[in-house]
Amino acid sequence: MDQKKTEPGSSHCNGMSQVVLYGEFTATDNIKVRYSLCLTELDLTVQKITSATAGQSKLVFNLRDCIGCQAFKGDDSTDVGAYFSAFFYPFKKRWMSSGVARQRVEQCFRVELGQDPFANLEEAQQWARTINEYSAHHRPHREGVLYSQVRQPCRVMLLLNPYSGKGQALALFNTHIQRMLTEAGILYTLVITERQNHARELVREADLTQWDALVIMSGDGLLFEVVNGLMEREDWETAIQTPLGILPGGSGNALAASVHHYAGYQPLLSEELLLSCGFLLCKGLVSQMDLVSINTSSNQRLFSFLSLAWGFVADVDIESEKYRYVGAARFTVGTLVRLACLRVYQGRLAYLPAEEAVHPAEDTPPLPPSAFCASLLCQPSKASSNQNTFHNSCNSNNAIKARRGEAPAGAPRGPRDSLLVPLEQPVPGDWTVVEEEDFVLVLAMYQSHLSEDMMAAPDSTLQDGLIHLYYIKAGISRTALLRLFLAMEKGTHMACDCPHIVYVKVRALRLEPLSPKGVITVDGELLDYGPVQAQVHPGLARLVCV
Repeated sequence: MDQKKTEPGSSHCNGMSQVVLYGEFTATDNIKVRYSLCLTELDLTVQKITSATAGQSKLVFNLRDCIGCQAFKGDDSTDVGAYFSAFFYPFKKRWMSSGVARQRVEQCFRVELGQDPFANLEEAQQWARTINEYSAHHRPHREGVLYSQVRQPCRVMLLLNPYSGKGQALALFNTHIQRMLTEAGILYTLVITERQNHARELVREADLTQWDALVIMSGDGLLFEVVNGLMEREDWETAIQTPLGILPGGSGNALAASVHHYAGYQPLLSEELLLSCGFLLCKGLVSQMDLVSINTSSNQRLFSFLSLAWGFVADVDIESEKYRYVGAARFTVGTLVRLACLRVYQGRLAYLPAEEAVHPAEDTPPLPPSAFCASLLCQPSKASSNQNTFHNSCNSNNAIKARRGEAPAGAPRGPRDSLLVPLEQPVPGDWTVVEEEDFVLVLAMYQSHLSEDMMAAPDSTLQDGLIHLYYIKAGISRTALLRLFLAMEKGTHMACDCPHIVYVKVRALRLEPLSPKGVITVDGELLDYGPVQAQVHPGLARLVCV
């Protein structure tokens, strides 16, 4: 098939922008069907060539929706032609409901400039390279947010909890994510966790120089393990800069929903949210993320990326574990059960107000550039998939070692908590002490979402240097509390004008429960019950997101 290249400076097929490549190719399943392809810096236009001058079908694909393009030879050794496939995930209208969601679209073409198979493959590779190059120029981003110069994570360790949520994480990986990673040219090692703290042990001992990113496919609990495993390393300052990725595979999926929200997209649930987060992962932009250090009276120090909860929210989170088989609906069931028997807790709360947003400290290490693995982007899909590896234990060719048992309670690592004093001492004088001692809940958030469908802190961002503190005082009715949680689905709960809820932006806090029994959670994980205090550390971690 003859290819027609445009002269430099010629205009786009629609007269809008400059043409980068132009060619005429055939369909993969019928060489009699021909298409003209026009590639610009912004999009790829595909038009079927017919004898009729009118009514020719034309499709325009925006390169910002492209995660990769690959060139390859066909299965038939006698076929002199070559092929290239471009993979797009544009927003399209849902089939059965209103709104839009990302849907996969593949465009594959056969190249036959002549009888030289090497020349044909070289031409297909040129198209794949060029589409990859220009699609990388159109990665989604937010104004005012600093990103690293990572084009995409080339080598990924993907940690998956097969029991999270409804127990469908592995099936969802096989159905959606495995294909997306291959399409994007991302090499991955899949590690299936076997027990609690397995991921924590793995990342604490792993040679992180072999990975460009650590990706978690589970609920928020597995990322909590990974973050704390990284912070327990002797080289924690370097380790915590390893970009982290999140793919929703559990019940809550709060961070995944937050990342999707930060990108400015409409709320999505379930597999639609998974596709959106998979797309953002393949685009590979890395932003800073705040972490919060949690200190307990038992001298335990943990690092949190999501929330600290006491009272109603923590009760629902832990008590709804028995309903895990229904997936995200477990929280709805747990909320209704707890509303029927509303508890009030006694305690003391104090915090350091945040006068303004805190930016990452000047001595925070800059976002490191990651080498662009050009050879990975243009490999045939079959070759790419063959290089991916799978491990369901700690035996691997990457020297990942693990020890069974609970994580050690070694000396706390991490940055100094400059805003905190020991728990046995009074809080500093510039702190605010809450007069009320009877609470229905205390909730400290540092991401926008508490679950897939609950936007608890709509003003929160990844790196605002803030803890968004909410507390609800005793005296609220069950009806008013239910109304607040229903409004939280859209993040409008503060517009309910409820006199019992208080919201304040803080940099540090202390909580001292006085009730003899209760539940405190960190990122949805159970914490030792007792006095606890926390401080935000701006921009300490890195997250693959928008």
